[in-house]
Amino acid sequence: MGKYFGTDGFRGEANIDLKAEDAFRIGRFLGWYYKEMHPEKRCRIVIGKDTRRSSYMFEDALSSGITSSGADVYLMHVTTTPSVAYIVRVDDFDCGIMISASHNPYYDNGIKVISGSGEKIDDETIDRIEEYLDGKIPEIPLARRDEIGRTVDYAAGRNRYIGYLISIADRSFKGRDVALDCSNGSASSIAKPVFDALGARTHVMACEPNGTNINEGVGSTHMEKLCEFVKKEGCDIGFAYDGDADRCLCVDEKGNVINGDQIMYACGKLMKEKGELSDDMIVVTVMSNFGLFKALDREGIRYEKTKVGDRFVYECMSREGYSLGGEQSGHIIFSKLATTGDGILTSLRMMEVLLERKCEASKLVEECPMYPQCLKNVRVRSKQEAMDNEAVKKAVDAVAAKLSDSGRILVRESGTEPVIRVMVEAPTEESCESLVDEVIAVIEKEGLTEADA
Repeated sequence: MGKYFGTDGFRGEANIDLKAEDAFRIGRFLGWYYKEMHPEKRCRIVIGKDTRRSSYMFEDALSSGITSSGADVYLMHVTTTPSVAYIVRVDDFDCGIMISASHNPYYDNGIKVISGSGEKIDDETIDRIEEYLDGKIPEIPLARRDEIGRTVDYAAGRNRYIGYLISIADRSFKGRDVALDCSNGSASSIAKPVFDALGARTHVMACEPNGTNINEGVGSTHMEKLCEFVKKEGCDIGFAYDGDADRCLCVDEKGNVINGDQIMYACGKLMKEKGELSDDMIVVTVMSNFGLFKALDREGIRYEKTKVGDRFVYECMSREGYSLGGEQSGHIIFSKLATTGDGILTSLRMMEVLLERKCEASKLVEECPMYPQCLKNVRVRSKQEAMDNEAVKKAVDAVAAKLSDSGRILVRESGTEPVIRVMVEAPTEESCESLVDEVIAVIEKEGLTEADA
């Protein structure tokens, strides 16, 4: 991870950690950088944003920076991260930018840079951007006269992406009641038109963004309301997205959550049967549940574990040519169809499984039960200091010894927040929580939390 850019872009509270000046300078650098790389043509950069109030401010700042360096900006307006990744690739842009802090509260925001191939930007380019932000690269010259860039409305790009999603489905959803939780975010402008076009009876919630209600008690990190909504509306299945719609979690007809691990199980099993699962392999992260591993073993499906982060999942998939991978949190990647996690695409693939199996959604994952798991976040003043603390290490080792072969503990740094994540899987929910609390108590006792700074 860089100084400013974590595993999912430059993220922080708007006008505190991430300022309009930062966005302007990132735009200036990218406009100049790609123009220098391809001097024979006009540099073109496409920008999308989620529904946060500050996203409009950052869109303006980025556009000003890019055009001042002599590159053209194409605005997709409110759209999803995967739509930007798709349009960058198919419409031959030099790079793309998504303004979003994903599942974070509305007052946070972020800048994600996407390469011309639709993938997350490489570390070398991130290093160059950070050097410029820190004044280690000489000031970039301003464009003059007809070299100054222009800003172009590109809502057509979002519509083209909607058409692409519709084309992926190989059958009608007619007669199916589908609930969509759009998180008051990016999916609000895309998900319903897709499901309507495919014939579903679409029941929508959290689809009235006002700039400050994105992810507020809804979406893939707050599943309770969708669970009730599915039962109330009598839906066959429900889908919840996060703020920028690169995640998806499901709810079955009984109101039970189907998490990312179970989505991979259901989709992977069908893909294997159809000969579409490359090397019979699914790429997961170290956070995936024991229940998934047991279910995959039974089905003869292999799995490879990566560090947490859809970036690492995709890098492994791309390197080895695998077709399915993802995270328990709902970042699911179908590499033959997309270069990033795509929540709406994931929901379309789950609809395909549901229709193929001709059964209730609950039946799709009944053979993939999840082991009890407890995950708690601790805000710390220094992630590295907390991870290197000897007392914390001893506490983690002690919990691991108690669990032995009956579970596991995983302690890791967040890639986007000043947070340490402590996760335990164990035979019971009570033991999970008590063991997590043991480690957190040591972190607090050692004076490592943000409140102790």
